[in-house]
This record gives sequence, structure tokens and C-alpha cells, in this order.
Amino acid sequence: MLLQRLTSPIPLASFRSSLRASTILNQRIRLHATKSNPRQVFTPEQLADARAQRNKGLGPYVSKLPEKWIPYAELMRLEKPVGTWLLYLPGTWAILTAAMQVSAPFGSTLWMLGLFGVGSLIMRGAGCTINDLLDRDLDSKVIRSVERPIASGRITRRQGLAFLGAQTTVGVGILSQLPADCWWLGLASLPLVFTYPLFKRFTYYPQAMLSACFNWAALLGFPAMGVMDLPTMIPLYAGSVLWCMIYDTIYAHQDKKFDVKAGVKSTALAWGDRSKKIMNYMATCQFSLYAIAGLNSGLLWGPGFIGGLSIFAYRVFTMIRKVDLNNPADCWKNFTSNINTGLYFSGALLVDYLLRLFGFL
Repeated sequence: MLLQRLTSPIPLASFRSSLRASTILNQRIRLHATKSNPRQVFTPEQLADARAQRNKGLGPYVSKLPEKWIPYAELMRLEKPVGTWLLYLPGTWAILTAAMQVSAPFGSTLWMLGLFGVGSLIMRGAGCTINDLLDRDLDSKVIRSVERPIASGRITRRQGLAFLGAQTTVGVGILSQLPADCWWLGLASLPLVFTYPLFKRFTYYPQAMLSACFNWAALLGFPAMGVMDLPTMIPLYAGSVLWCMIYDTIYAHQDKKFDVKAGVKSTALAWGDRSKKIMNYMATCQFSLYAIAGLNSGLLWGPGFIGGLSIFAYRVFTMIRKVDLNNPADCWKNFTSNINTGLYFSGALLVDYLLRLFGFL
């Protein structure tokens, strides 16, 4: 009797019921795994490729650091200095413009340029740490950011907060080296830095908030050199905000497919096919504001200013026209090209400063 029961066929209805229950259980297991570990939305091959790209992108300097230091260097984006340069450049324009207005000696101008350079490195790193702490769940859903130190678990949240505290302390120490008029203006930017990552959850314009805090040095550079020239400071800052919105919209087009799935908002998604048209309007306003800043400061007719602004405008309008917004690699290439674009303008202002310093202008 027992042998007959063991060898008799299983009723079809019972088999189907068991199969259905097993399928539901497997689905629940997979759903729970995805919720507890968002990285599982990617295939093992995609994660392996992301890890290989991360290791490849460390560069010749970060890759040689002690292994325990590398995740913190990545958290500061030391392997991607483009952000530090773009944060620094508007400050150089403000410092050089103010230096010409007060005929500042070369040594004090060079000191302030160096101080702003170190400050840009530290504060950009702090901004990236804040961003990664708040976006750790979102980063794990975007293939380009899935290997970031906090999203990948190589740095814990507590370690990230401790590192942020250290960065902020160093940043305040640098701020203390500036004239007292700079302190409150510098500290006023911190709420913008801390709240920027939240904007991508609630609005399609996080680029506006990023641009507002990313170009703060365009304001800070004037009191740093002992000048409070609002008619020059405000248009220079406003034009730089528009420039940042242009290149950061191009940057956002890299991730638009993943951003839709992750629920991340950006101007790239808000503007879509209208992005180039809107960016052209913004660029026109940007260079009009720079011209106003040059006119108000008395620098408009300097050979460096005229030549530098012409090159600046040519490169920005050419970038907007040629960039393929549906090609992530081309977006990244055009985004990083803004370093040279800004450096050309810095170099042009430096020419005018030296001409004035030696009495040729």
C-alpha cells in the first residue's frame, strides 16, 4: 500500500497548486532582495562592468593611494577634478576683476587665487560627500553611480558623516583666512550646499540650486580682494549661474534613462527635445550679463576681456550646437570641455590684470 502511494502519479491539480505557490514565493523573495539591495536591479555583468570602469577611472594618482584611503578620495571625486575646476573658475574671474579695480599687488592676488583653489577642492569634496550621503539609495539605482563608495557599501553612513565633519572644519579654517567681510557671505552658501541633493526628488530644477551654490565664489572673490562692487558682482554671478545650468543640463542628459526609472528629476527630463533651444537662450543672457559686468567694472574695453569673452561665447554656443544629447559619452566630453572654456577666460583676464599692473592699460 505504501509503495503504491509513493509511486502513484501526483494529481494534476495538486501539482499546479504547488507550482503556483512556489512561483509566488520566489517572486516575493526576489522582491524582498531588490528592496533590501537596490543594486540587484542590475545584472552581475553590469555591476562587474561598473566596477571595472571605476577601477579604470581612478587615474594615476588616486590609484596609488593606500587602499583604505581610496574610497574617501573617491568620495571627494579626486579622480574627477572637473567639478573642482568648474567650482574654482568663477572665483578666479571675480578675484582678477577686483584686483584690477583696486590695483592689487601680484603677490596678494596670487595668494588669494591659491587660497580659493584649495577651498574649491575641499568644499567641492564636502558637497560630493553630502550628495552621496543623501542619495545613497538613488545612486544604487543608476549604473554610473552604483559603485560610489557609500552606495556600494565601501564607506558606511557613519564614516561618511565623520569625514564630512572633517571636511567642513577644514573649509571653515580656509574661510577664516579671508577678510571678515567674507565670513558671513561664505557661510550663507552652506544651506544651499546642504539642500541641493534634496531638490532632485521634488523638482525638475535641481540644476538651478546647484548653480546657485556652485558659483558662489563669483560673489566671494570681490570682498576677498577688499571690493564690494554689487553692479559688477551680481551680473557676473548671474551669468555664471546660467553657464552652470547649461553644462549641468548636458551632464544630466547622460543619465536620463536611468533617472526616469529611479525617480530622479532634472532639467534634462523637464526640457527634453527643447533643451538646446532653451540653452541657447540662456547662453545669450549669460554673455549679456558678462558684458554688463565688464561695462560696470570698466574692463569691457580691455583686450583680454574682449578676446576672452569672444572665445568663451564661441565655445559655449558651439558646444550647444554640436553635443549629442542622446549619447552619454558625447555629453561627458562636452561637459568636461567647459574647463578649458573657463580657463581661456581666466587667462584673458590675467592678461588685462598684468597689463594694468605694469602700466600698459
